[in-house]
Amino acid sequence: MKTLRVISGVCALLTSVFAQQAQTIDQAKTLSPARAHGNFRSARPKSAHLPLGASIKFPSNADCINLFGTTCYTPQNIRDAYGVTSLLNAGFTGSGQTIVIIVSFGSPTIEEDLKKFDTAFGLPDPPSFRILAPLGTVPFDPNDTDHLIWASETSLDVEWAHAMAPGANIVLLTSPVDETQGVKGLPEFLQLEQYALKHHLGHIFSQSWGTAENTLFDTAGRKVLSDFEAFYEEAVDENITLLAAAGDTGTENVDVNGNPYPFPTVDFPASSPYVTAVGATTLNLDAKDQYLSETVWNNGGASGGGVSQFFPEPNYQHPLPMSVQKTLKGHRGIPDVAFNGDPNTPIWVYFGFFPNPQDNGFSPIGSGTSAGTVQWAGIVADVSQLTGRPLGFLNPNLYAMTGGREQSEFFHDITVGDNSFNGLPGYKATLGWDLASGWGTPNFSNGFWRLR
Repeated sequence: MKTLRVISGVCALLTSVFAQQAQTIDQAKTLSPARAHGNFRSARPKSAHLPLGASIKFPSNADCINLFGTTCYTPQNIRDAYGVTSLLNAGFTGSGQTIVIIVSFGSPTIEEDLKKFDTAFGLPDPPSFRILAPLGTVPFDPNDTDHLIWASETSLDVEWAHAMAPGANIVLLTSPVDETQGVKGLPEFLQLEQYALKHHLGHIFSQSWGTAENTLFDTAGRKVLSDFEAFYEEAVDENITLLAAAGDTGTENVDVNGNPYPFPTVDFPASSPYVTAVGATTLNLDAKDQYLSETVWNNGGASGGGVSQFFPEPNYQHPLPMSVQKTLKGHRGIPDVAFNGDPNTPIWVYFGFFPNPQDNGFSPIGSGTSAGTVQWAGIVADVSQLTGRPLGFLNPNLYAMTGGREQSEFFHDITVGDNSFNGLPGYKATLGWDLASGWGTPNFSNGFWRLR
């Protein structure tokens, strides 16, 4: 199997679905298709064990506990945990905003799947959902693992962006090229994003994919980096919010041959100074489904994060304390923010594209950093409606407004855990910003909407 990069939860799901074909996570050398994200090669999380025919036709927490031994979070659970419910109840649902999602291939059933997801959770249809393929398409092959992986990523991204911003429009841009480690597929993604900017498709771009920076350090890769950075600078000037998954294998990433680098690395495009990088946590709720605590996700996979070896430290990170500066050594650090992503605190996703109808239905997915990215995109849409304008580039305001009391008002500061992985050292969560969880996860209950 060629090197793919897909979110940990989707990888685990597909591993079980194709268990009879002996296609294991160990063979899937990464975690994100481009990482659709990560190098998820370790033990399969219990919550993601889905034997053939075990997909659930209607999401039930009792079924989730009985089948998988864990609670599966609904959109309402996540909204409540992060204080988004009060924002939505006030009418700020992302109305008038558009989220642009970029993937390879897409899913042949995504429109029908989104409707089933919405029906189950009492969500309205999005005002507009468009699927565009300006570079052309290839026929969906249900026997091609790469197509299934990207279809899974598509389901996850579309359903959960909509869950956080039910009033926002969604544009799904699909590429006919499979994005894998290194350069392959990235130029096509760039063309899609250029198309979206040129045609004013939306102000919020969600990128649930990436590749290790180091795979782009040759001549061809540096051109890709240069082309993306030129585009990102233009997009920021046009008030575009750019979000990207920080990765699902901690500080470990793989080269184009699927071999792990023996030193800590980070992902691109998350490492771009123009992008808001999203890490992952383990979200714990109490018996009444209220927010209890969070730690850095490090269970089977781990939250991506670390120090760029390519990009210098952006001005907005200069105010970080000297203890952080000694680690950054003049380079960009990620993530900027975080969101629930542990496969043992999974979310429900509906899949309808598997060739065997028994495999279709609701499945609990450990979302890794991919779903955190699209859920942040939904949150940005909600706040954009509230402020009456696109939020644009988040990072300067994030770093200007956070720290000490302000951080505790607007974020859940993650102070427990680290993102080491497969024996490779990681970074510990600390008070304030850190290289495992950024500023933390959103806390709208204390007025996070004031971010402008």
